[in-house]
Amino acid sequence: MTMHRTTRIKITELNPHLMCVLCGGYFIDATTIIECLHSFCKMCIVRYLETSKYCPICDVQVHKTKPLLNIRSDKTLQDIVYKLVPGLFKNEMKRRRDFYAEHPSLDAANGSNEDRGEVADEDKRIITDDEIISLSIEFFDQNKIEKEGSGDEKKTKEEVNSKRYLQCPAAMTVMHLRKFLRSKMDVPSTYQIEVMYEDEPLKDYYTLMDIAYIYTWRRNGPLPLKYRVRPSCKKMKINHCPEAGNSTSQVGTESDSASDKASSPAGVPSTSSSLPSPSTPVQSPHPHFPHISSAVNGNGTTPSPPSRQTPFCNKVRKASINGSSTSSG
Repeated sequence: MTMHRTTRIKITELNPHLMCVLCGGYFIDATTIIECLHSFCKMCIVRYLETSKYCPICDVQVHKTKPLLNIRSDKTLQDIVYKLVPGLFKNEMKRRRDFYAEHPSLDAANGSNEDRGEVADEDKRIITDDEIISLSIEFFDQNKIEKEGSGDEKKTKEEVNSKRYLQCPAAMTVMHLRKFLRSKMDVPSTYQIEVMYEDEPLKDYYTLMDIAYIYTWRRNGPLPLKYRVRPSCKKMKINHCPEAGNSTSQVGTESDSASDKASSPAGVPSTSSSLPSPSTPVQSPHPHFPHISSAVNGNGTTPSPPSRQTPFCNKVRKASINGSSTSSG
């Protein structure tokens, strides 16, 4: 079975699809010729078609007499360019405001707010890397989801207080958020933390900006995220311990925490079921996450770190020599 990996593409590799061949810059008011579907900046293609009736790229005839009738504004392509190129939308809106401020005699009343540069990033849903995003994080409770599906939506005071709010840079990744939760709640390494949007686990390399774009966050409230704590996958590891000229093998278990490593951004899927959410009020050692004590191990006690097993070669071995029992270290 082949593994499907997600490849991150650099913006420079997408430039041929985002740039106008007439001016050499990124598309502004992207406009497409309906005959061949080649796109250009609106101002660039309008000026070009004043002296020519053929596409600048493929030389197909746009129109015999009125080529401007066969071009269309491409809002989808323009939104993609604005979202992929950092700062482009903000700079373009500022440039338009400055232009009309310097030329007050020009009438821009018939144009849209975007034409006049009066649209903010929030209204256009454009997010920049250095922007601060407000998010909420709460424990993912499967039983709560089932109750809401059955119509029982009564929220207890404990459920309301379990939600926490954070302000993080838009470039912050899910992996950083998981590490923050692990550190804040002292989750042992034998458990893994999954960050979720609704009931879907998120990839470690997703940034908050990626999540906002993928799940069409409307900025009508904090970005709603959830998390759950699950036992890590176990894998067998064979260690060799040399002893008296020969080797004896030791078979032990090793916690598979590859999802915490930057080299494995996608994380390791867990085969165990999620742990139950807290049902009894217990004084938690974590004031910011009061339910972590029961969320990890199912009871009201703080989980203790797992004890390290003694290697097989260091254990006392008993042997029978001539009918008598002796022990060797």
